[in-house]
Amino acid sequence: MIRLKNEKQIDEIRKSCQMLSAMYKELIPLVQPGVTTLELDLWAQDWIKKAGGKPAFLGYGDRSNPFPGALCISINEEVIHGIPSKRKIADGDLVSIDSGIDLGGYISDRAVTVEAGTVSEAAHKLNTVTRECLYKGIEAAKAGDRLLQISRAVYNHAASGGYGVVHQYCGHGVGFDVHEDPQVPNYPHGPNPRMVQGLVIAIEPMINLGTGDVELMDDDWTVVTADSKLSAHWEHTIAVFKDHTEILTE
Repeated sequence: MIRLKNEKQIDEIRKSCQMLSAMYKELIPLVQPGVTTLELDLWAQDWIKKAGGKPAFLGYGDRSNPFPGALCISINEEVIHGIPSKRKIADGDLVSIDSGIDLGGYISDRAVTVEAGTVSEAAHKLNTVTRECLYKGIEAAKAGDRLLQISRAVYNHAASGGYGVVHQYCGHGVGFDVHEDPQVPNYPHGPNPRMVQGLVIAIEPMINLGTGDVELMDDDWTVVTADSKLSAHWEHTIAVFKDHTEILTE
């Protein structure tokens, strides 16, 4: 069931999103060759707690295997949900960072892909196209239109460049919980509700250099490309109003 938000609730979600955006502004410059992903995660945990929020991803999921970090950090062929570790970022890596903040029970969600050092031309182009896919999707999010217009916009832009679009994972509603209805796929498939005022969703293209097929690693979190080629991931939380759409995490 889609849980629409009233203006007061959106205002509270906006505060969470603004906090998350401020965190990313300081985090992104720290993504450098030689830094471990665990160092980035511990920094983020500390930043969020000092700011008065809670890391929304820390402890998320099944009790038998909760996510152990504030950041999902996925490198190169890792698509999403990479676990922070002592792995050092290398020059030329594509580093996707997905995070959320719980501020007084209101959840934000955002992802960026950072180019560490000097990346290949193919990696840079993939990252650029994936970010463009995000904004194509946001442009298609309008009250009165159908949800899959977002999916179609994302898919068409990626496919026109020959890139693989991940089907198994998708965007989603957000605000009261980390994941809510509706699902927001990156290809036009599934339920197609009309977008209305009060809809708060996270749009998150996951685009691959090769196939769109992915596999789940043995840790039951990290998702990788099936052909081991590069992947990029961008995400914003947005709110739909009658006469405009607002990017809450920008």
